Amino acid sequence: MVEFKPRIKEKRWDVKRENEIIAKWKEENLYTYSMNPQDTRPLLVIDTPPPYPSGKWHVAGAAHYSQIDMIARYFRLKGYNVVFPFYVDRNGLPVEVKVEKTYNINAHEMASTPEGRKKFIQLCSSFLDEVENELVTVMEKMGCSHTYWKNGTDSTKYRTMTQATFIELWKRGMIYEDERPVRWCPRCKTTLAEAEVEYEERRGYLYTITYSLKETGEPLYVSTTRPELIASCKALAYNPDDERYKSLEGKTALAPIYGHELKIVSHPQVDPNYGTGLMMICSYGDEDDVRMFKELGLTPKIIIDEDGRLTEDAGPLAGLKVDKARERIVELLEEKGLLVDKREITHKVPVCWRCHTPIQIIHRREYFLKQMEFLPSLRRLIDKIEFKPSMHKRKLLDWMNSITMDWPISRDRYYGTEIPVWHCTECGAKIVPEPGKYYRPWIDEPPFDKCPVCGAPREKLVGEKKTFDTWFDSSCSMLYVTQWFYNKAFYEKAKDSTLRPQGYEIIRTWLYYSLLRVYQLTGRVAFKWIRISGMGLDPKGRAMHKSLGNVVDPEPILDEEGADAFRYWAAASAKLGYDYRFNRDMIRTGRLFATKLWNVARFISSFPEPENNYELSNLDKAFLGLLDEYLERIDEGYNDLDVFDPIHLIYEFTWNFFASHYLELSKKTAYNRDGKYPEEFQRGTWYALHQILRRILVVLSPIMPIVTDAIYRELYGESVHEQVWPEKTGYKELADLAREVVKINNTIWGEKRRRGLKLVDPLPGKLCLETKVPSDILGILGEFHKTQVVIDSFCEGREIGPGIKSI
Repeated sequence: MVEFKPRIKEKRWDVKRENEIIAKWKEENLYTYSMNPQDTRPLLVIDTPPPYPSGKWHVAGAAHYSQIDMIARYFRLKGYNVVFPFYVDRNGLPVEVKVEKTYNINAHEMASTPEGRKKFIQLCSSFLDEVENELVTVMEKMGCSHTYWKNGTDSTKYRTMTQATFIELWKRGMIYEDERPVRWCPRCKTTLAEAEVEYEERRGYLYTITYSLKETGEPLYVSTTRPELIASCKALAYNPDDERYKSLEGKTALAPIYGHELKIVSHPQVDPNYGTGLMMICSYGDEDDVRMFKELGLTPKIIIDEDGRLTEDAGPLAGLKVDKARERIVELLEEKGLLVDKREITHKVPVCWRCHTPIQIIHRREYFLKQMEFLPSLRRLIDKIEFKPSMHKRKLLDWMNSITMDWPISRDRYYGTEIPVWHCTECGAKIVPEPGKYYRPWIDEPPFDKCPVCGAPREKLVGEKKTFDTWFDSSCSMLYVTQWFYNKAFYEKAKDSTLRPQGYEIIRTWLYYSLLRVYQLTGRVAFKWIRISGMGLDPKGRAMHKSLGNVVDPEPILDEEGADAFRYWAAASAKLGYDYRFNRDMIRTGRLFATKLWNVARFISSFPEPENNYELSNLDKAFLGLLDEYLERIDEGYNDLDVFDPIHLIYEFTWNFFASHYLELSKKTAYNRDGKYPEEFQRGTWYALHQILRRILVVLSPIMPIVTDAIYRELYGESVHEQVWPEKTGYKELADLAREVVKINNTIWGEKRRRGLKLVDPLPGKLCLETKVPSDILGILGEFHKTQVVIDSFCEGREIGPGIKSI
């Protein structure tokens, strides 16, 4: 008698082996890609979101990147040349704020001299180096198949490209400098774009104060949340349909405390139901004020400075911070009997996205990128992109419809890409250099011998000190990964094959700005696919924040449970586009699945994989057919860029059909210890076991790449990641037969439980079935359950399931 011993010796999968497999991938240089435009394979370039290293990742961030890796691995199975870079977004405000807090310094004070700016930049760079190494470590521990690009967004290579895009758009007249109202953060001391402003519900007061009508002296009652801006008030407005105030059209009001004159106008934007229905138009309380000043031709009077303090023009409020100025003006109004009402309210307050300080609107001279005129074309181009899932396309369009001004792209910060401009102090010209070099105008010598406009000598050229908005940098990422600036031939091939994976929370920033910039520079849509994921939450459904104490570090989980188990949760927790919650139990389920897979493979490793001289039984064909059906559905899920359905389908087939039913029913034939089955049928069962296992390992490998590779190498001598998407077996029409077998099997097990028998115990009596299941399979079922199974629809017995009676 032939003795079958498993070739896989270890009885359990040990997660400590994950590091060994990952190290082998590095040795073999397994995930290479080609940027040769002559490569004939279909191409996928992933515009990987460069994470910002402001601190350690939590599990939700790590899960997001593991999902991107799953998609990259799927496309490789489909024969694609996949460019999957991983690099870090190192520019911008967050690291500056972190360094300020860590070293108890003020960036603006320290960077006021070139030497101080150099030192501050070095502090930022050193902090980023440390955190970047932690992110790279997590990516490797998760078994990701990325290529680490050390040239992040603060590298000479990336910044050279960013500056080249600016130079190109400046020459085309798409970028200009102007002084105009901008959103300003007094804490960060920088201009903010519309997309960098968030709105928070905060408690405050609605004040009703007394103005007077110049012509008659009668009181006018006006409601406002910003009484500190009375000094900048230039008009009062009411809704033209408001009968209470129609008689005031064209008259003049006098401001309380300050006594200056204001026009009284009608305007349809005024809400007659808000407060008294009379609205102050000041420079500037909000975006409505900005718009109305422009429409009414009013001359603004800016009374808040860059530090968020009231200026000398605010009289008794001069030098006070906004909140203190509000308290003081209320005191003055009360003293003079001009405060009619003070009512507590909850209202939306615009705040800085980073520090959550209430923003102010002040006048600043900034660089602006034109965007308003491009919005109609962008809306049309977006229809060419495949959004996954499509529901998030609406978020992008809604954001675009809300944009009201050109994009201010300059910032008064230091750790960022410098704006490559020199100013001529003689003629006032703005001079930009030729692209191809990284320029630091605040410290570098001008790249000109003289002013090209007026001929003034080099020493009359002063370098720009401002940096770009960080989104101006990161919106170039698609151009960076497709080599737009450095390898035009590769870019021409890659431009139609790019995937953008990202979260929905940065649709209005990274996604929108990328679409805008790529279109302006190339006239094309940026992406073929856009994959939008939801937000990772804690088990209670809350966003993870240090302030809540609910941040979960992924590294201990990866060390304890393993990367495959972690990735199982990342795939199985939610459909693409929906929020997903951290679930330790689901991670443990992933670990159990890896163990189950190992045990299944260990059993199958007892048998050789025949290449010929085999014959498949009806049972073999039925389960191969069911596998074909599952493979189709798994492929559809992956192709939709969603790993939720694939992992659940693979788990369902592997555990609920293959392991629980086919594998158990096939043991008799596979071992054939009594020689009852012809050798060709025994070999057919071996063949089917291996064919099913191979396919499971391959289609699961994008999600659980380590255990699947370990098994595939043990059994088949190759890496699973060098395989292609499996072909169907050709028996799909028999899939329903497999389901019928499973139904009968489950019914018999249920009857055994009802009788208090163990599942392996014989079932006394006889089972009569009304079924089309072939007799050879019924024989296997009878032998497996140690009972007699016959086809007889007329036998008298107790019904234990649909079409099944027990005698």
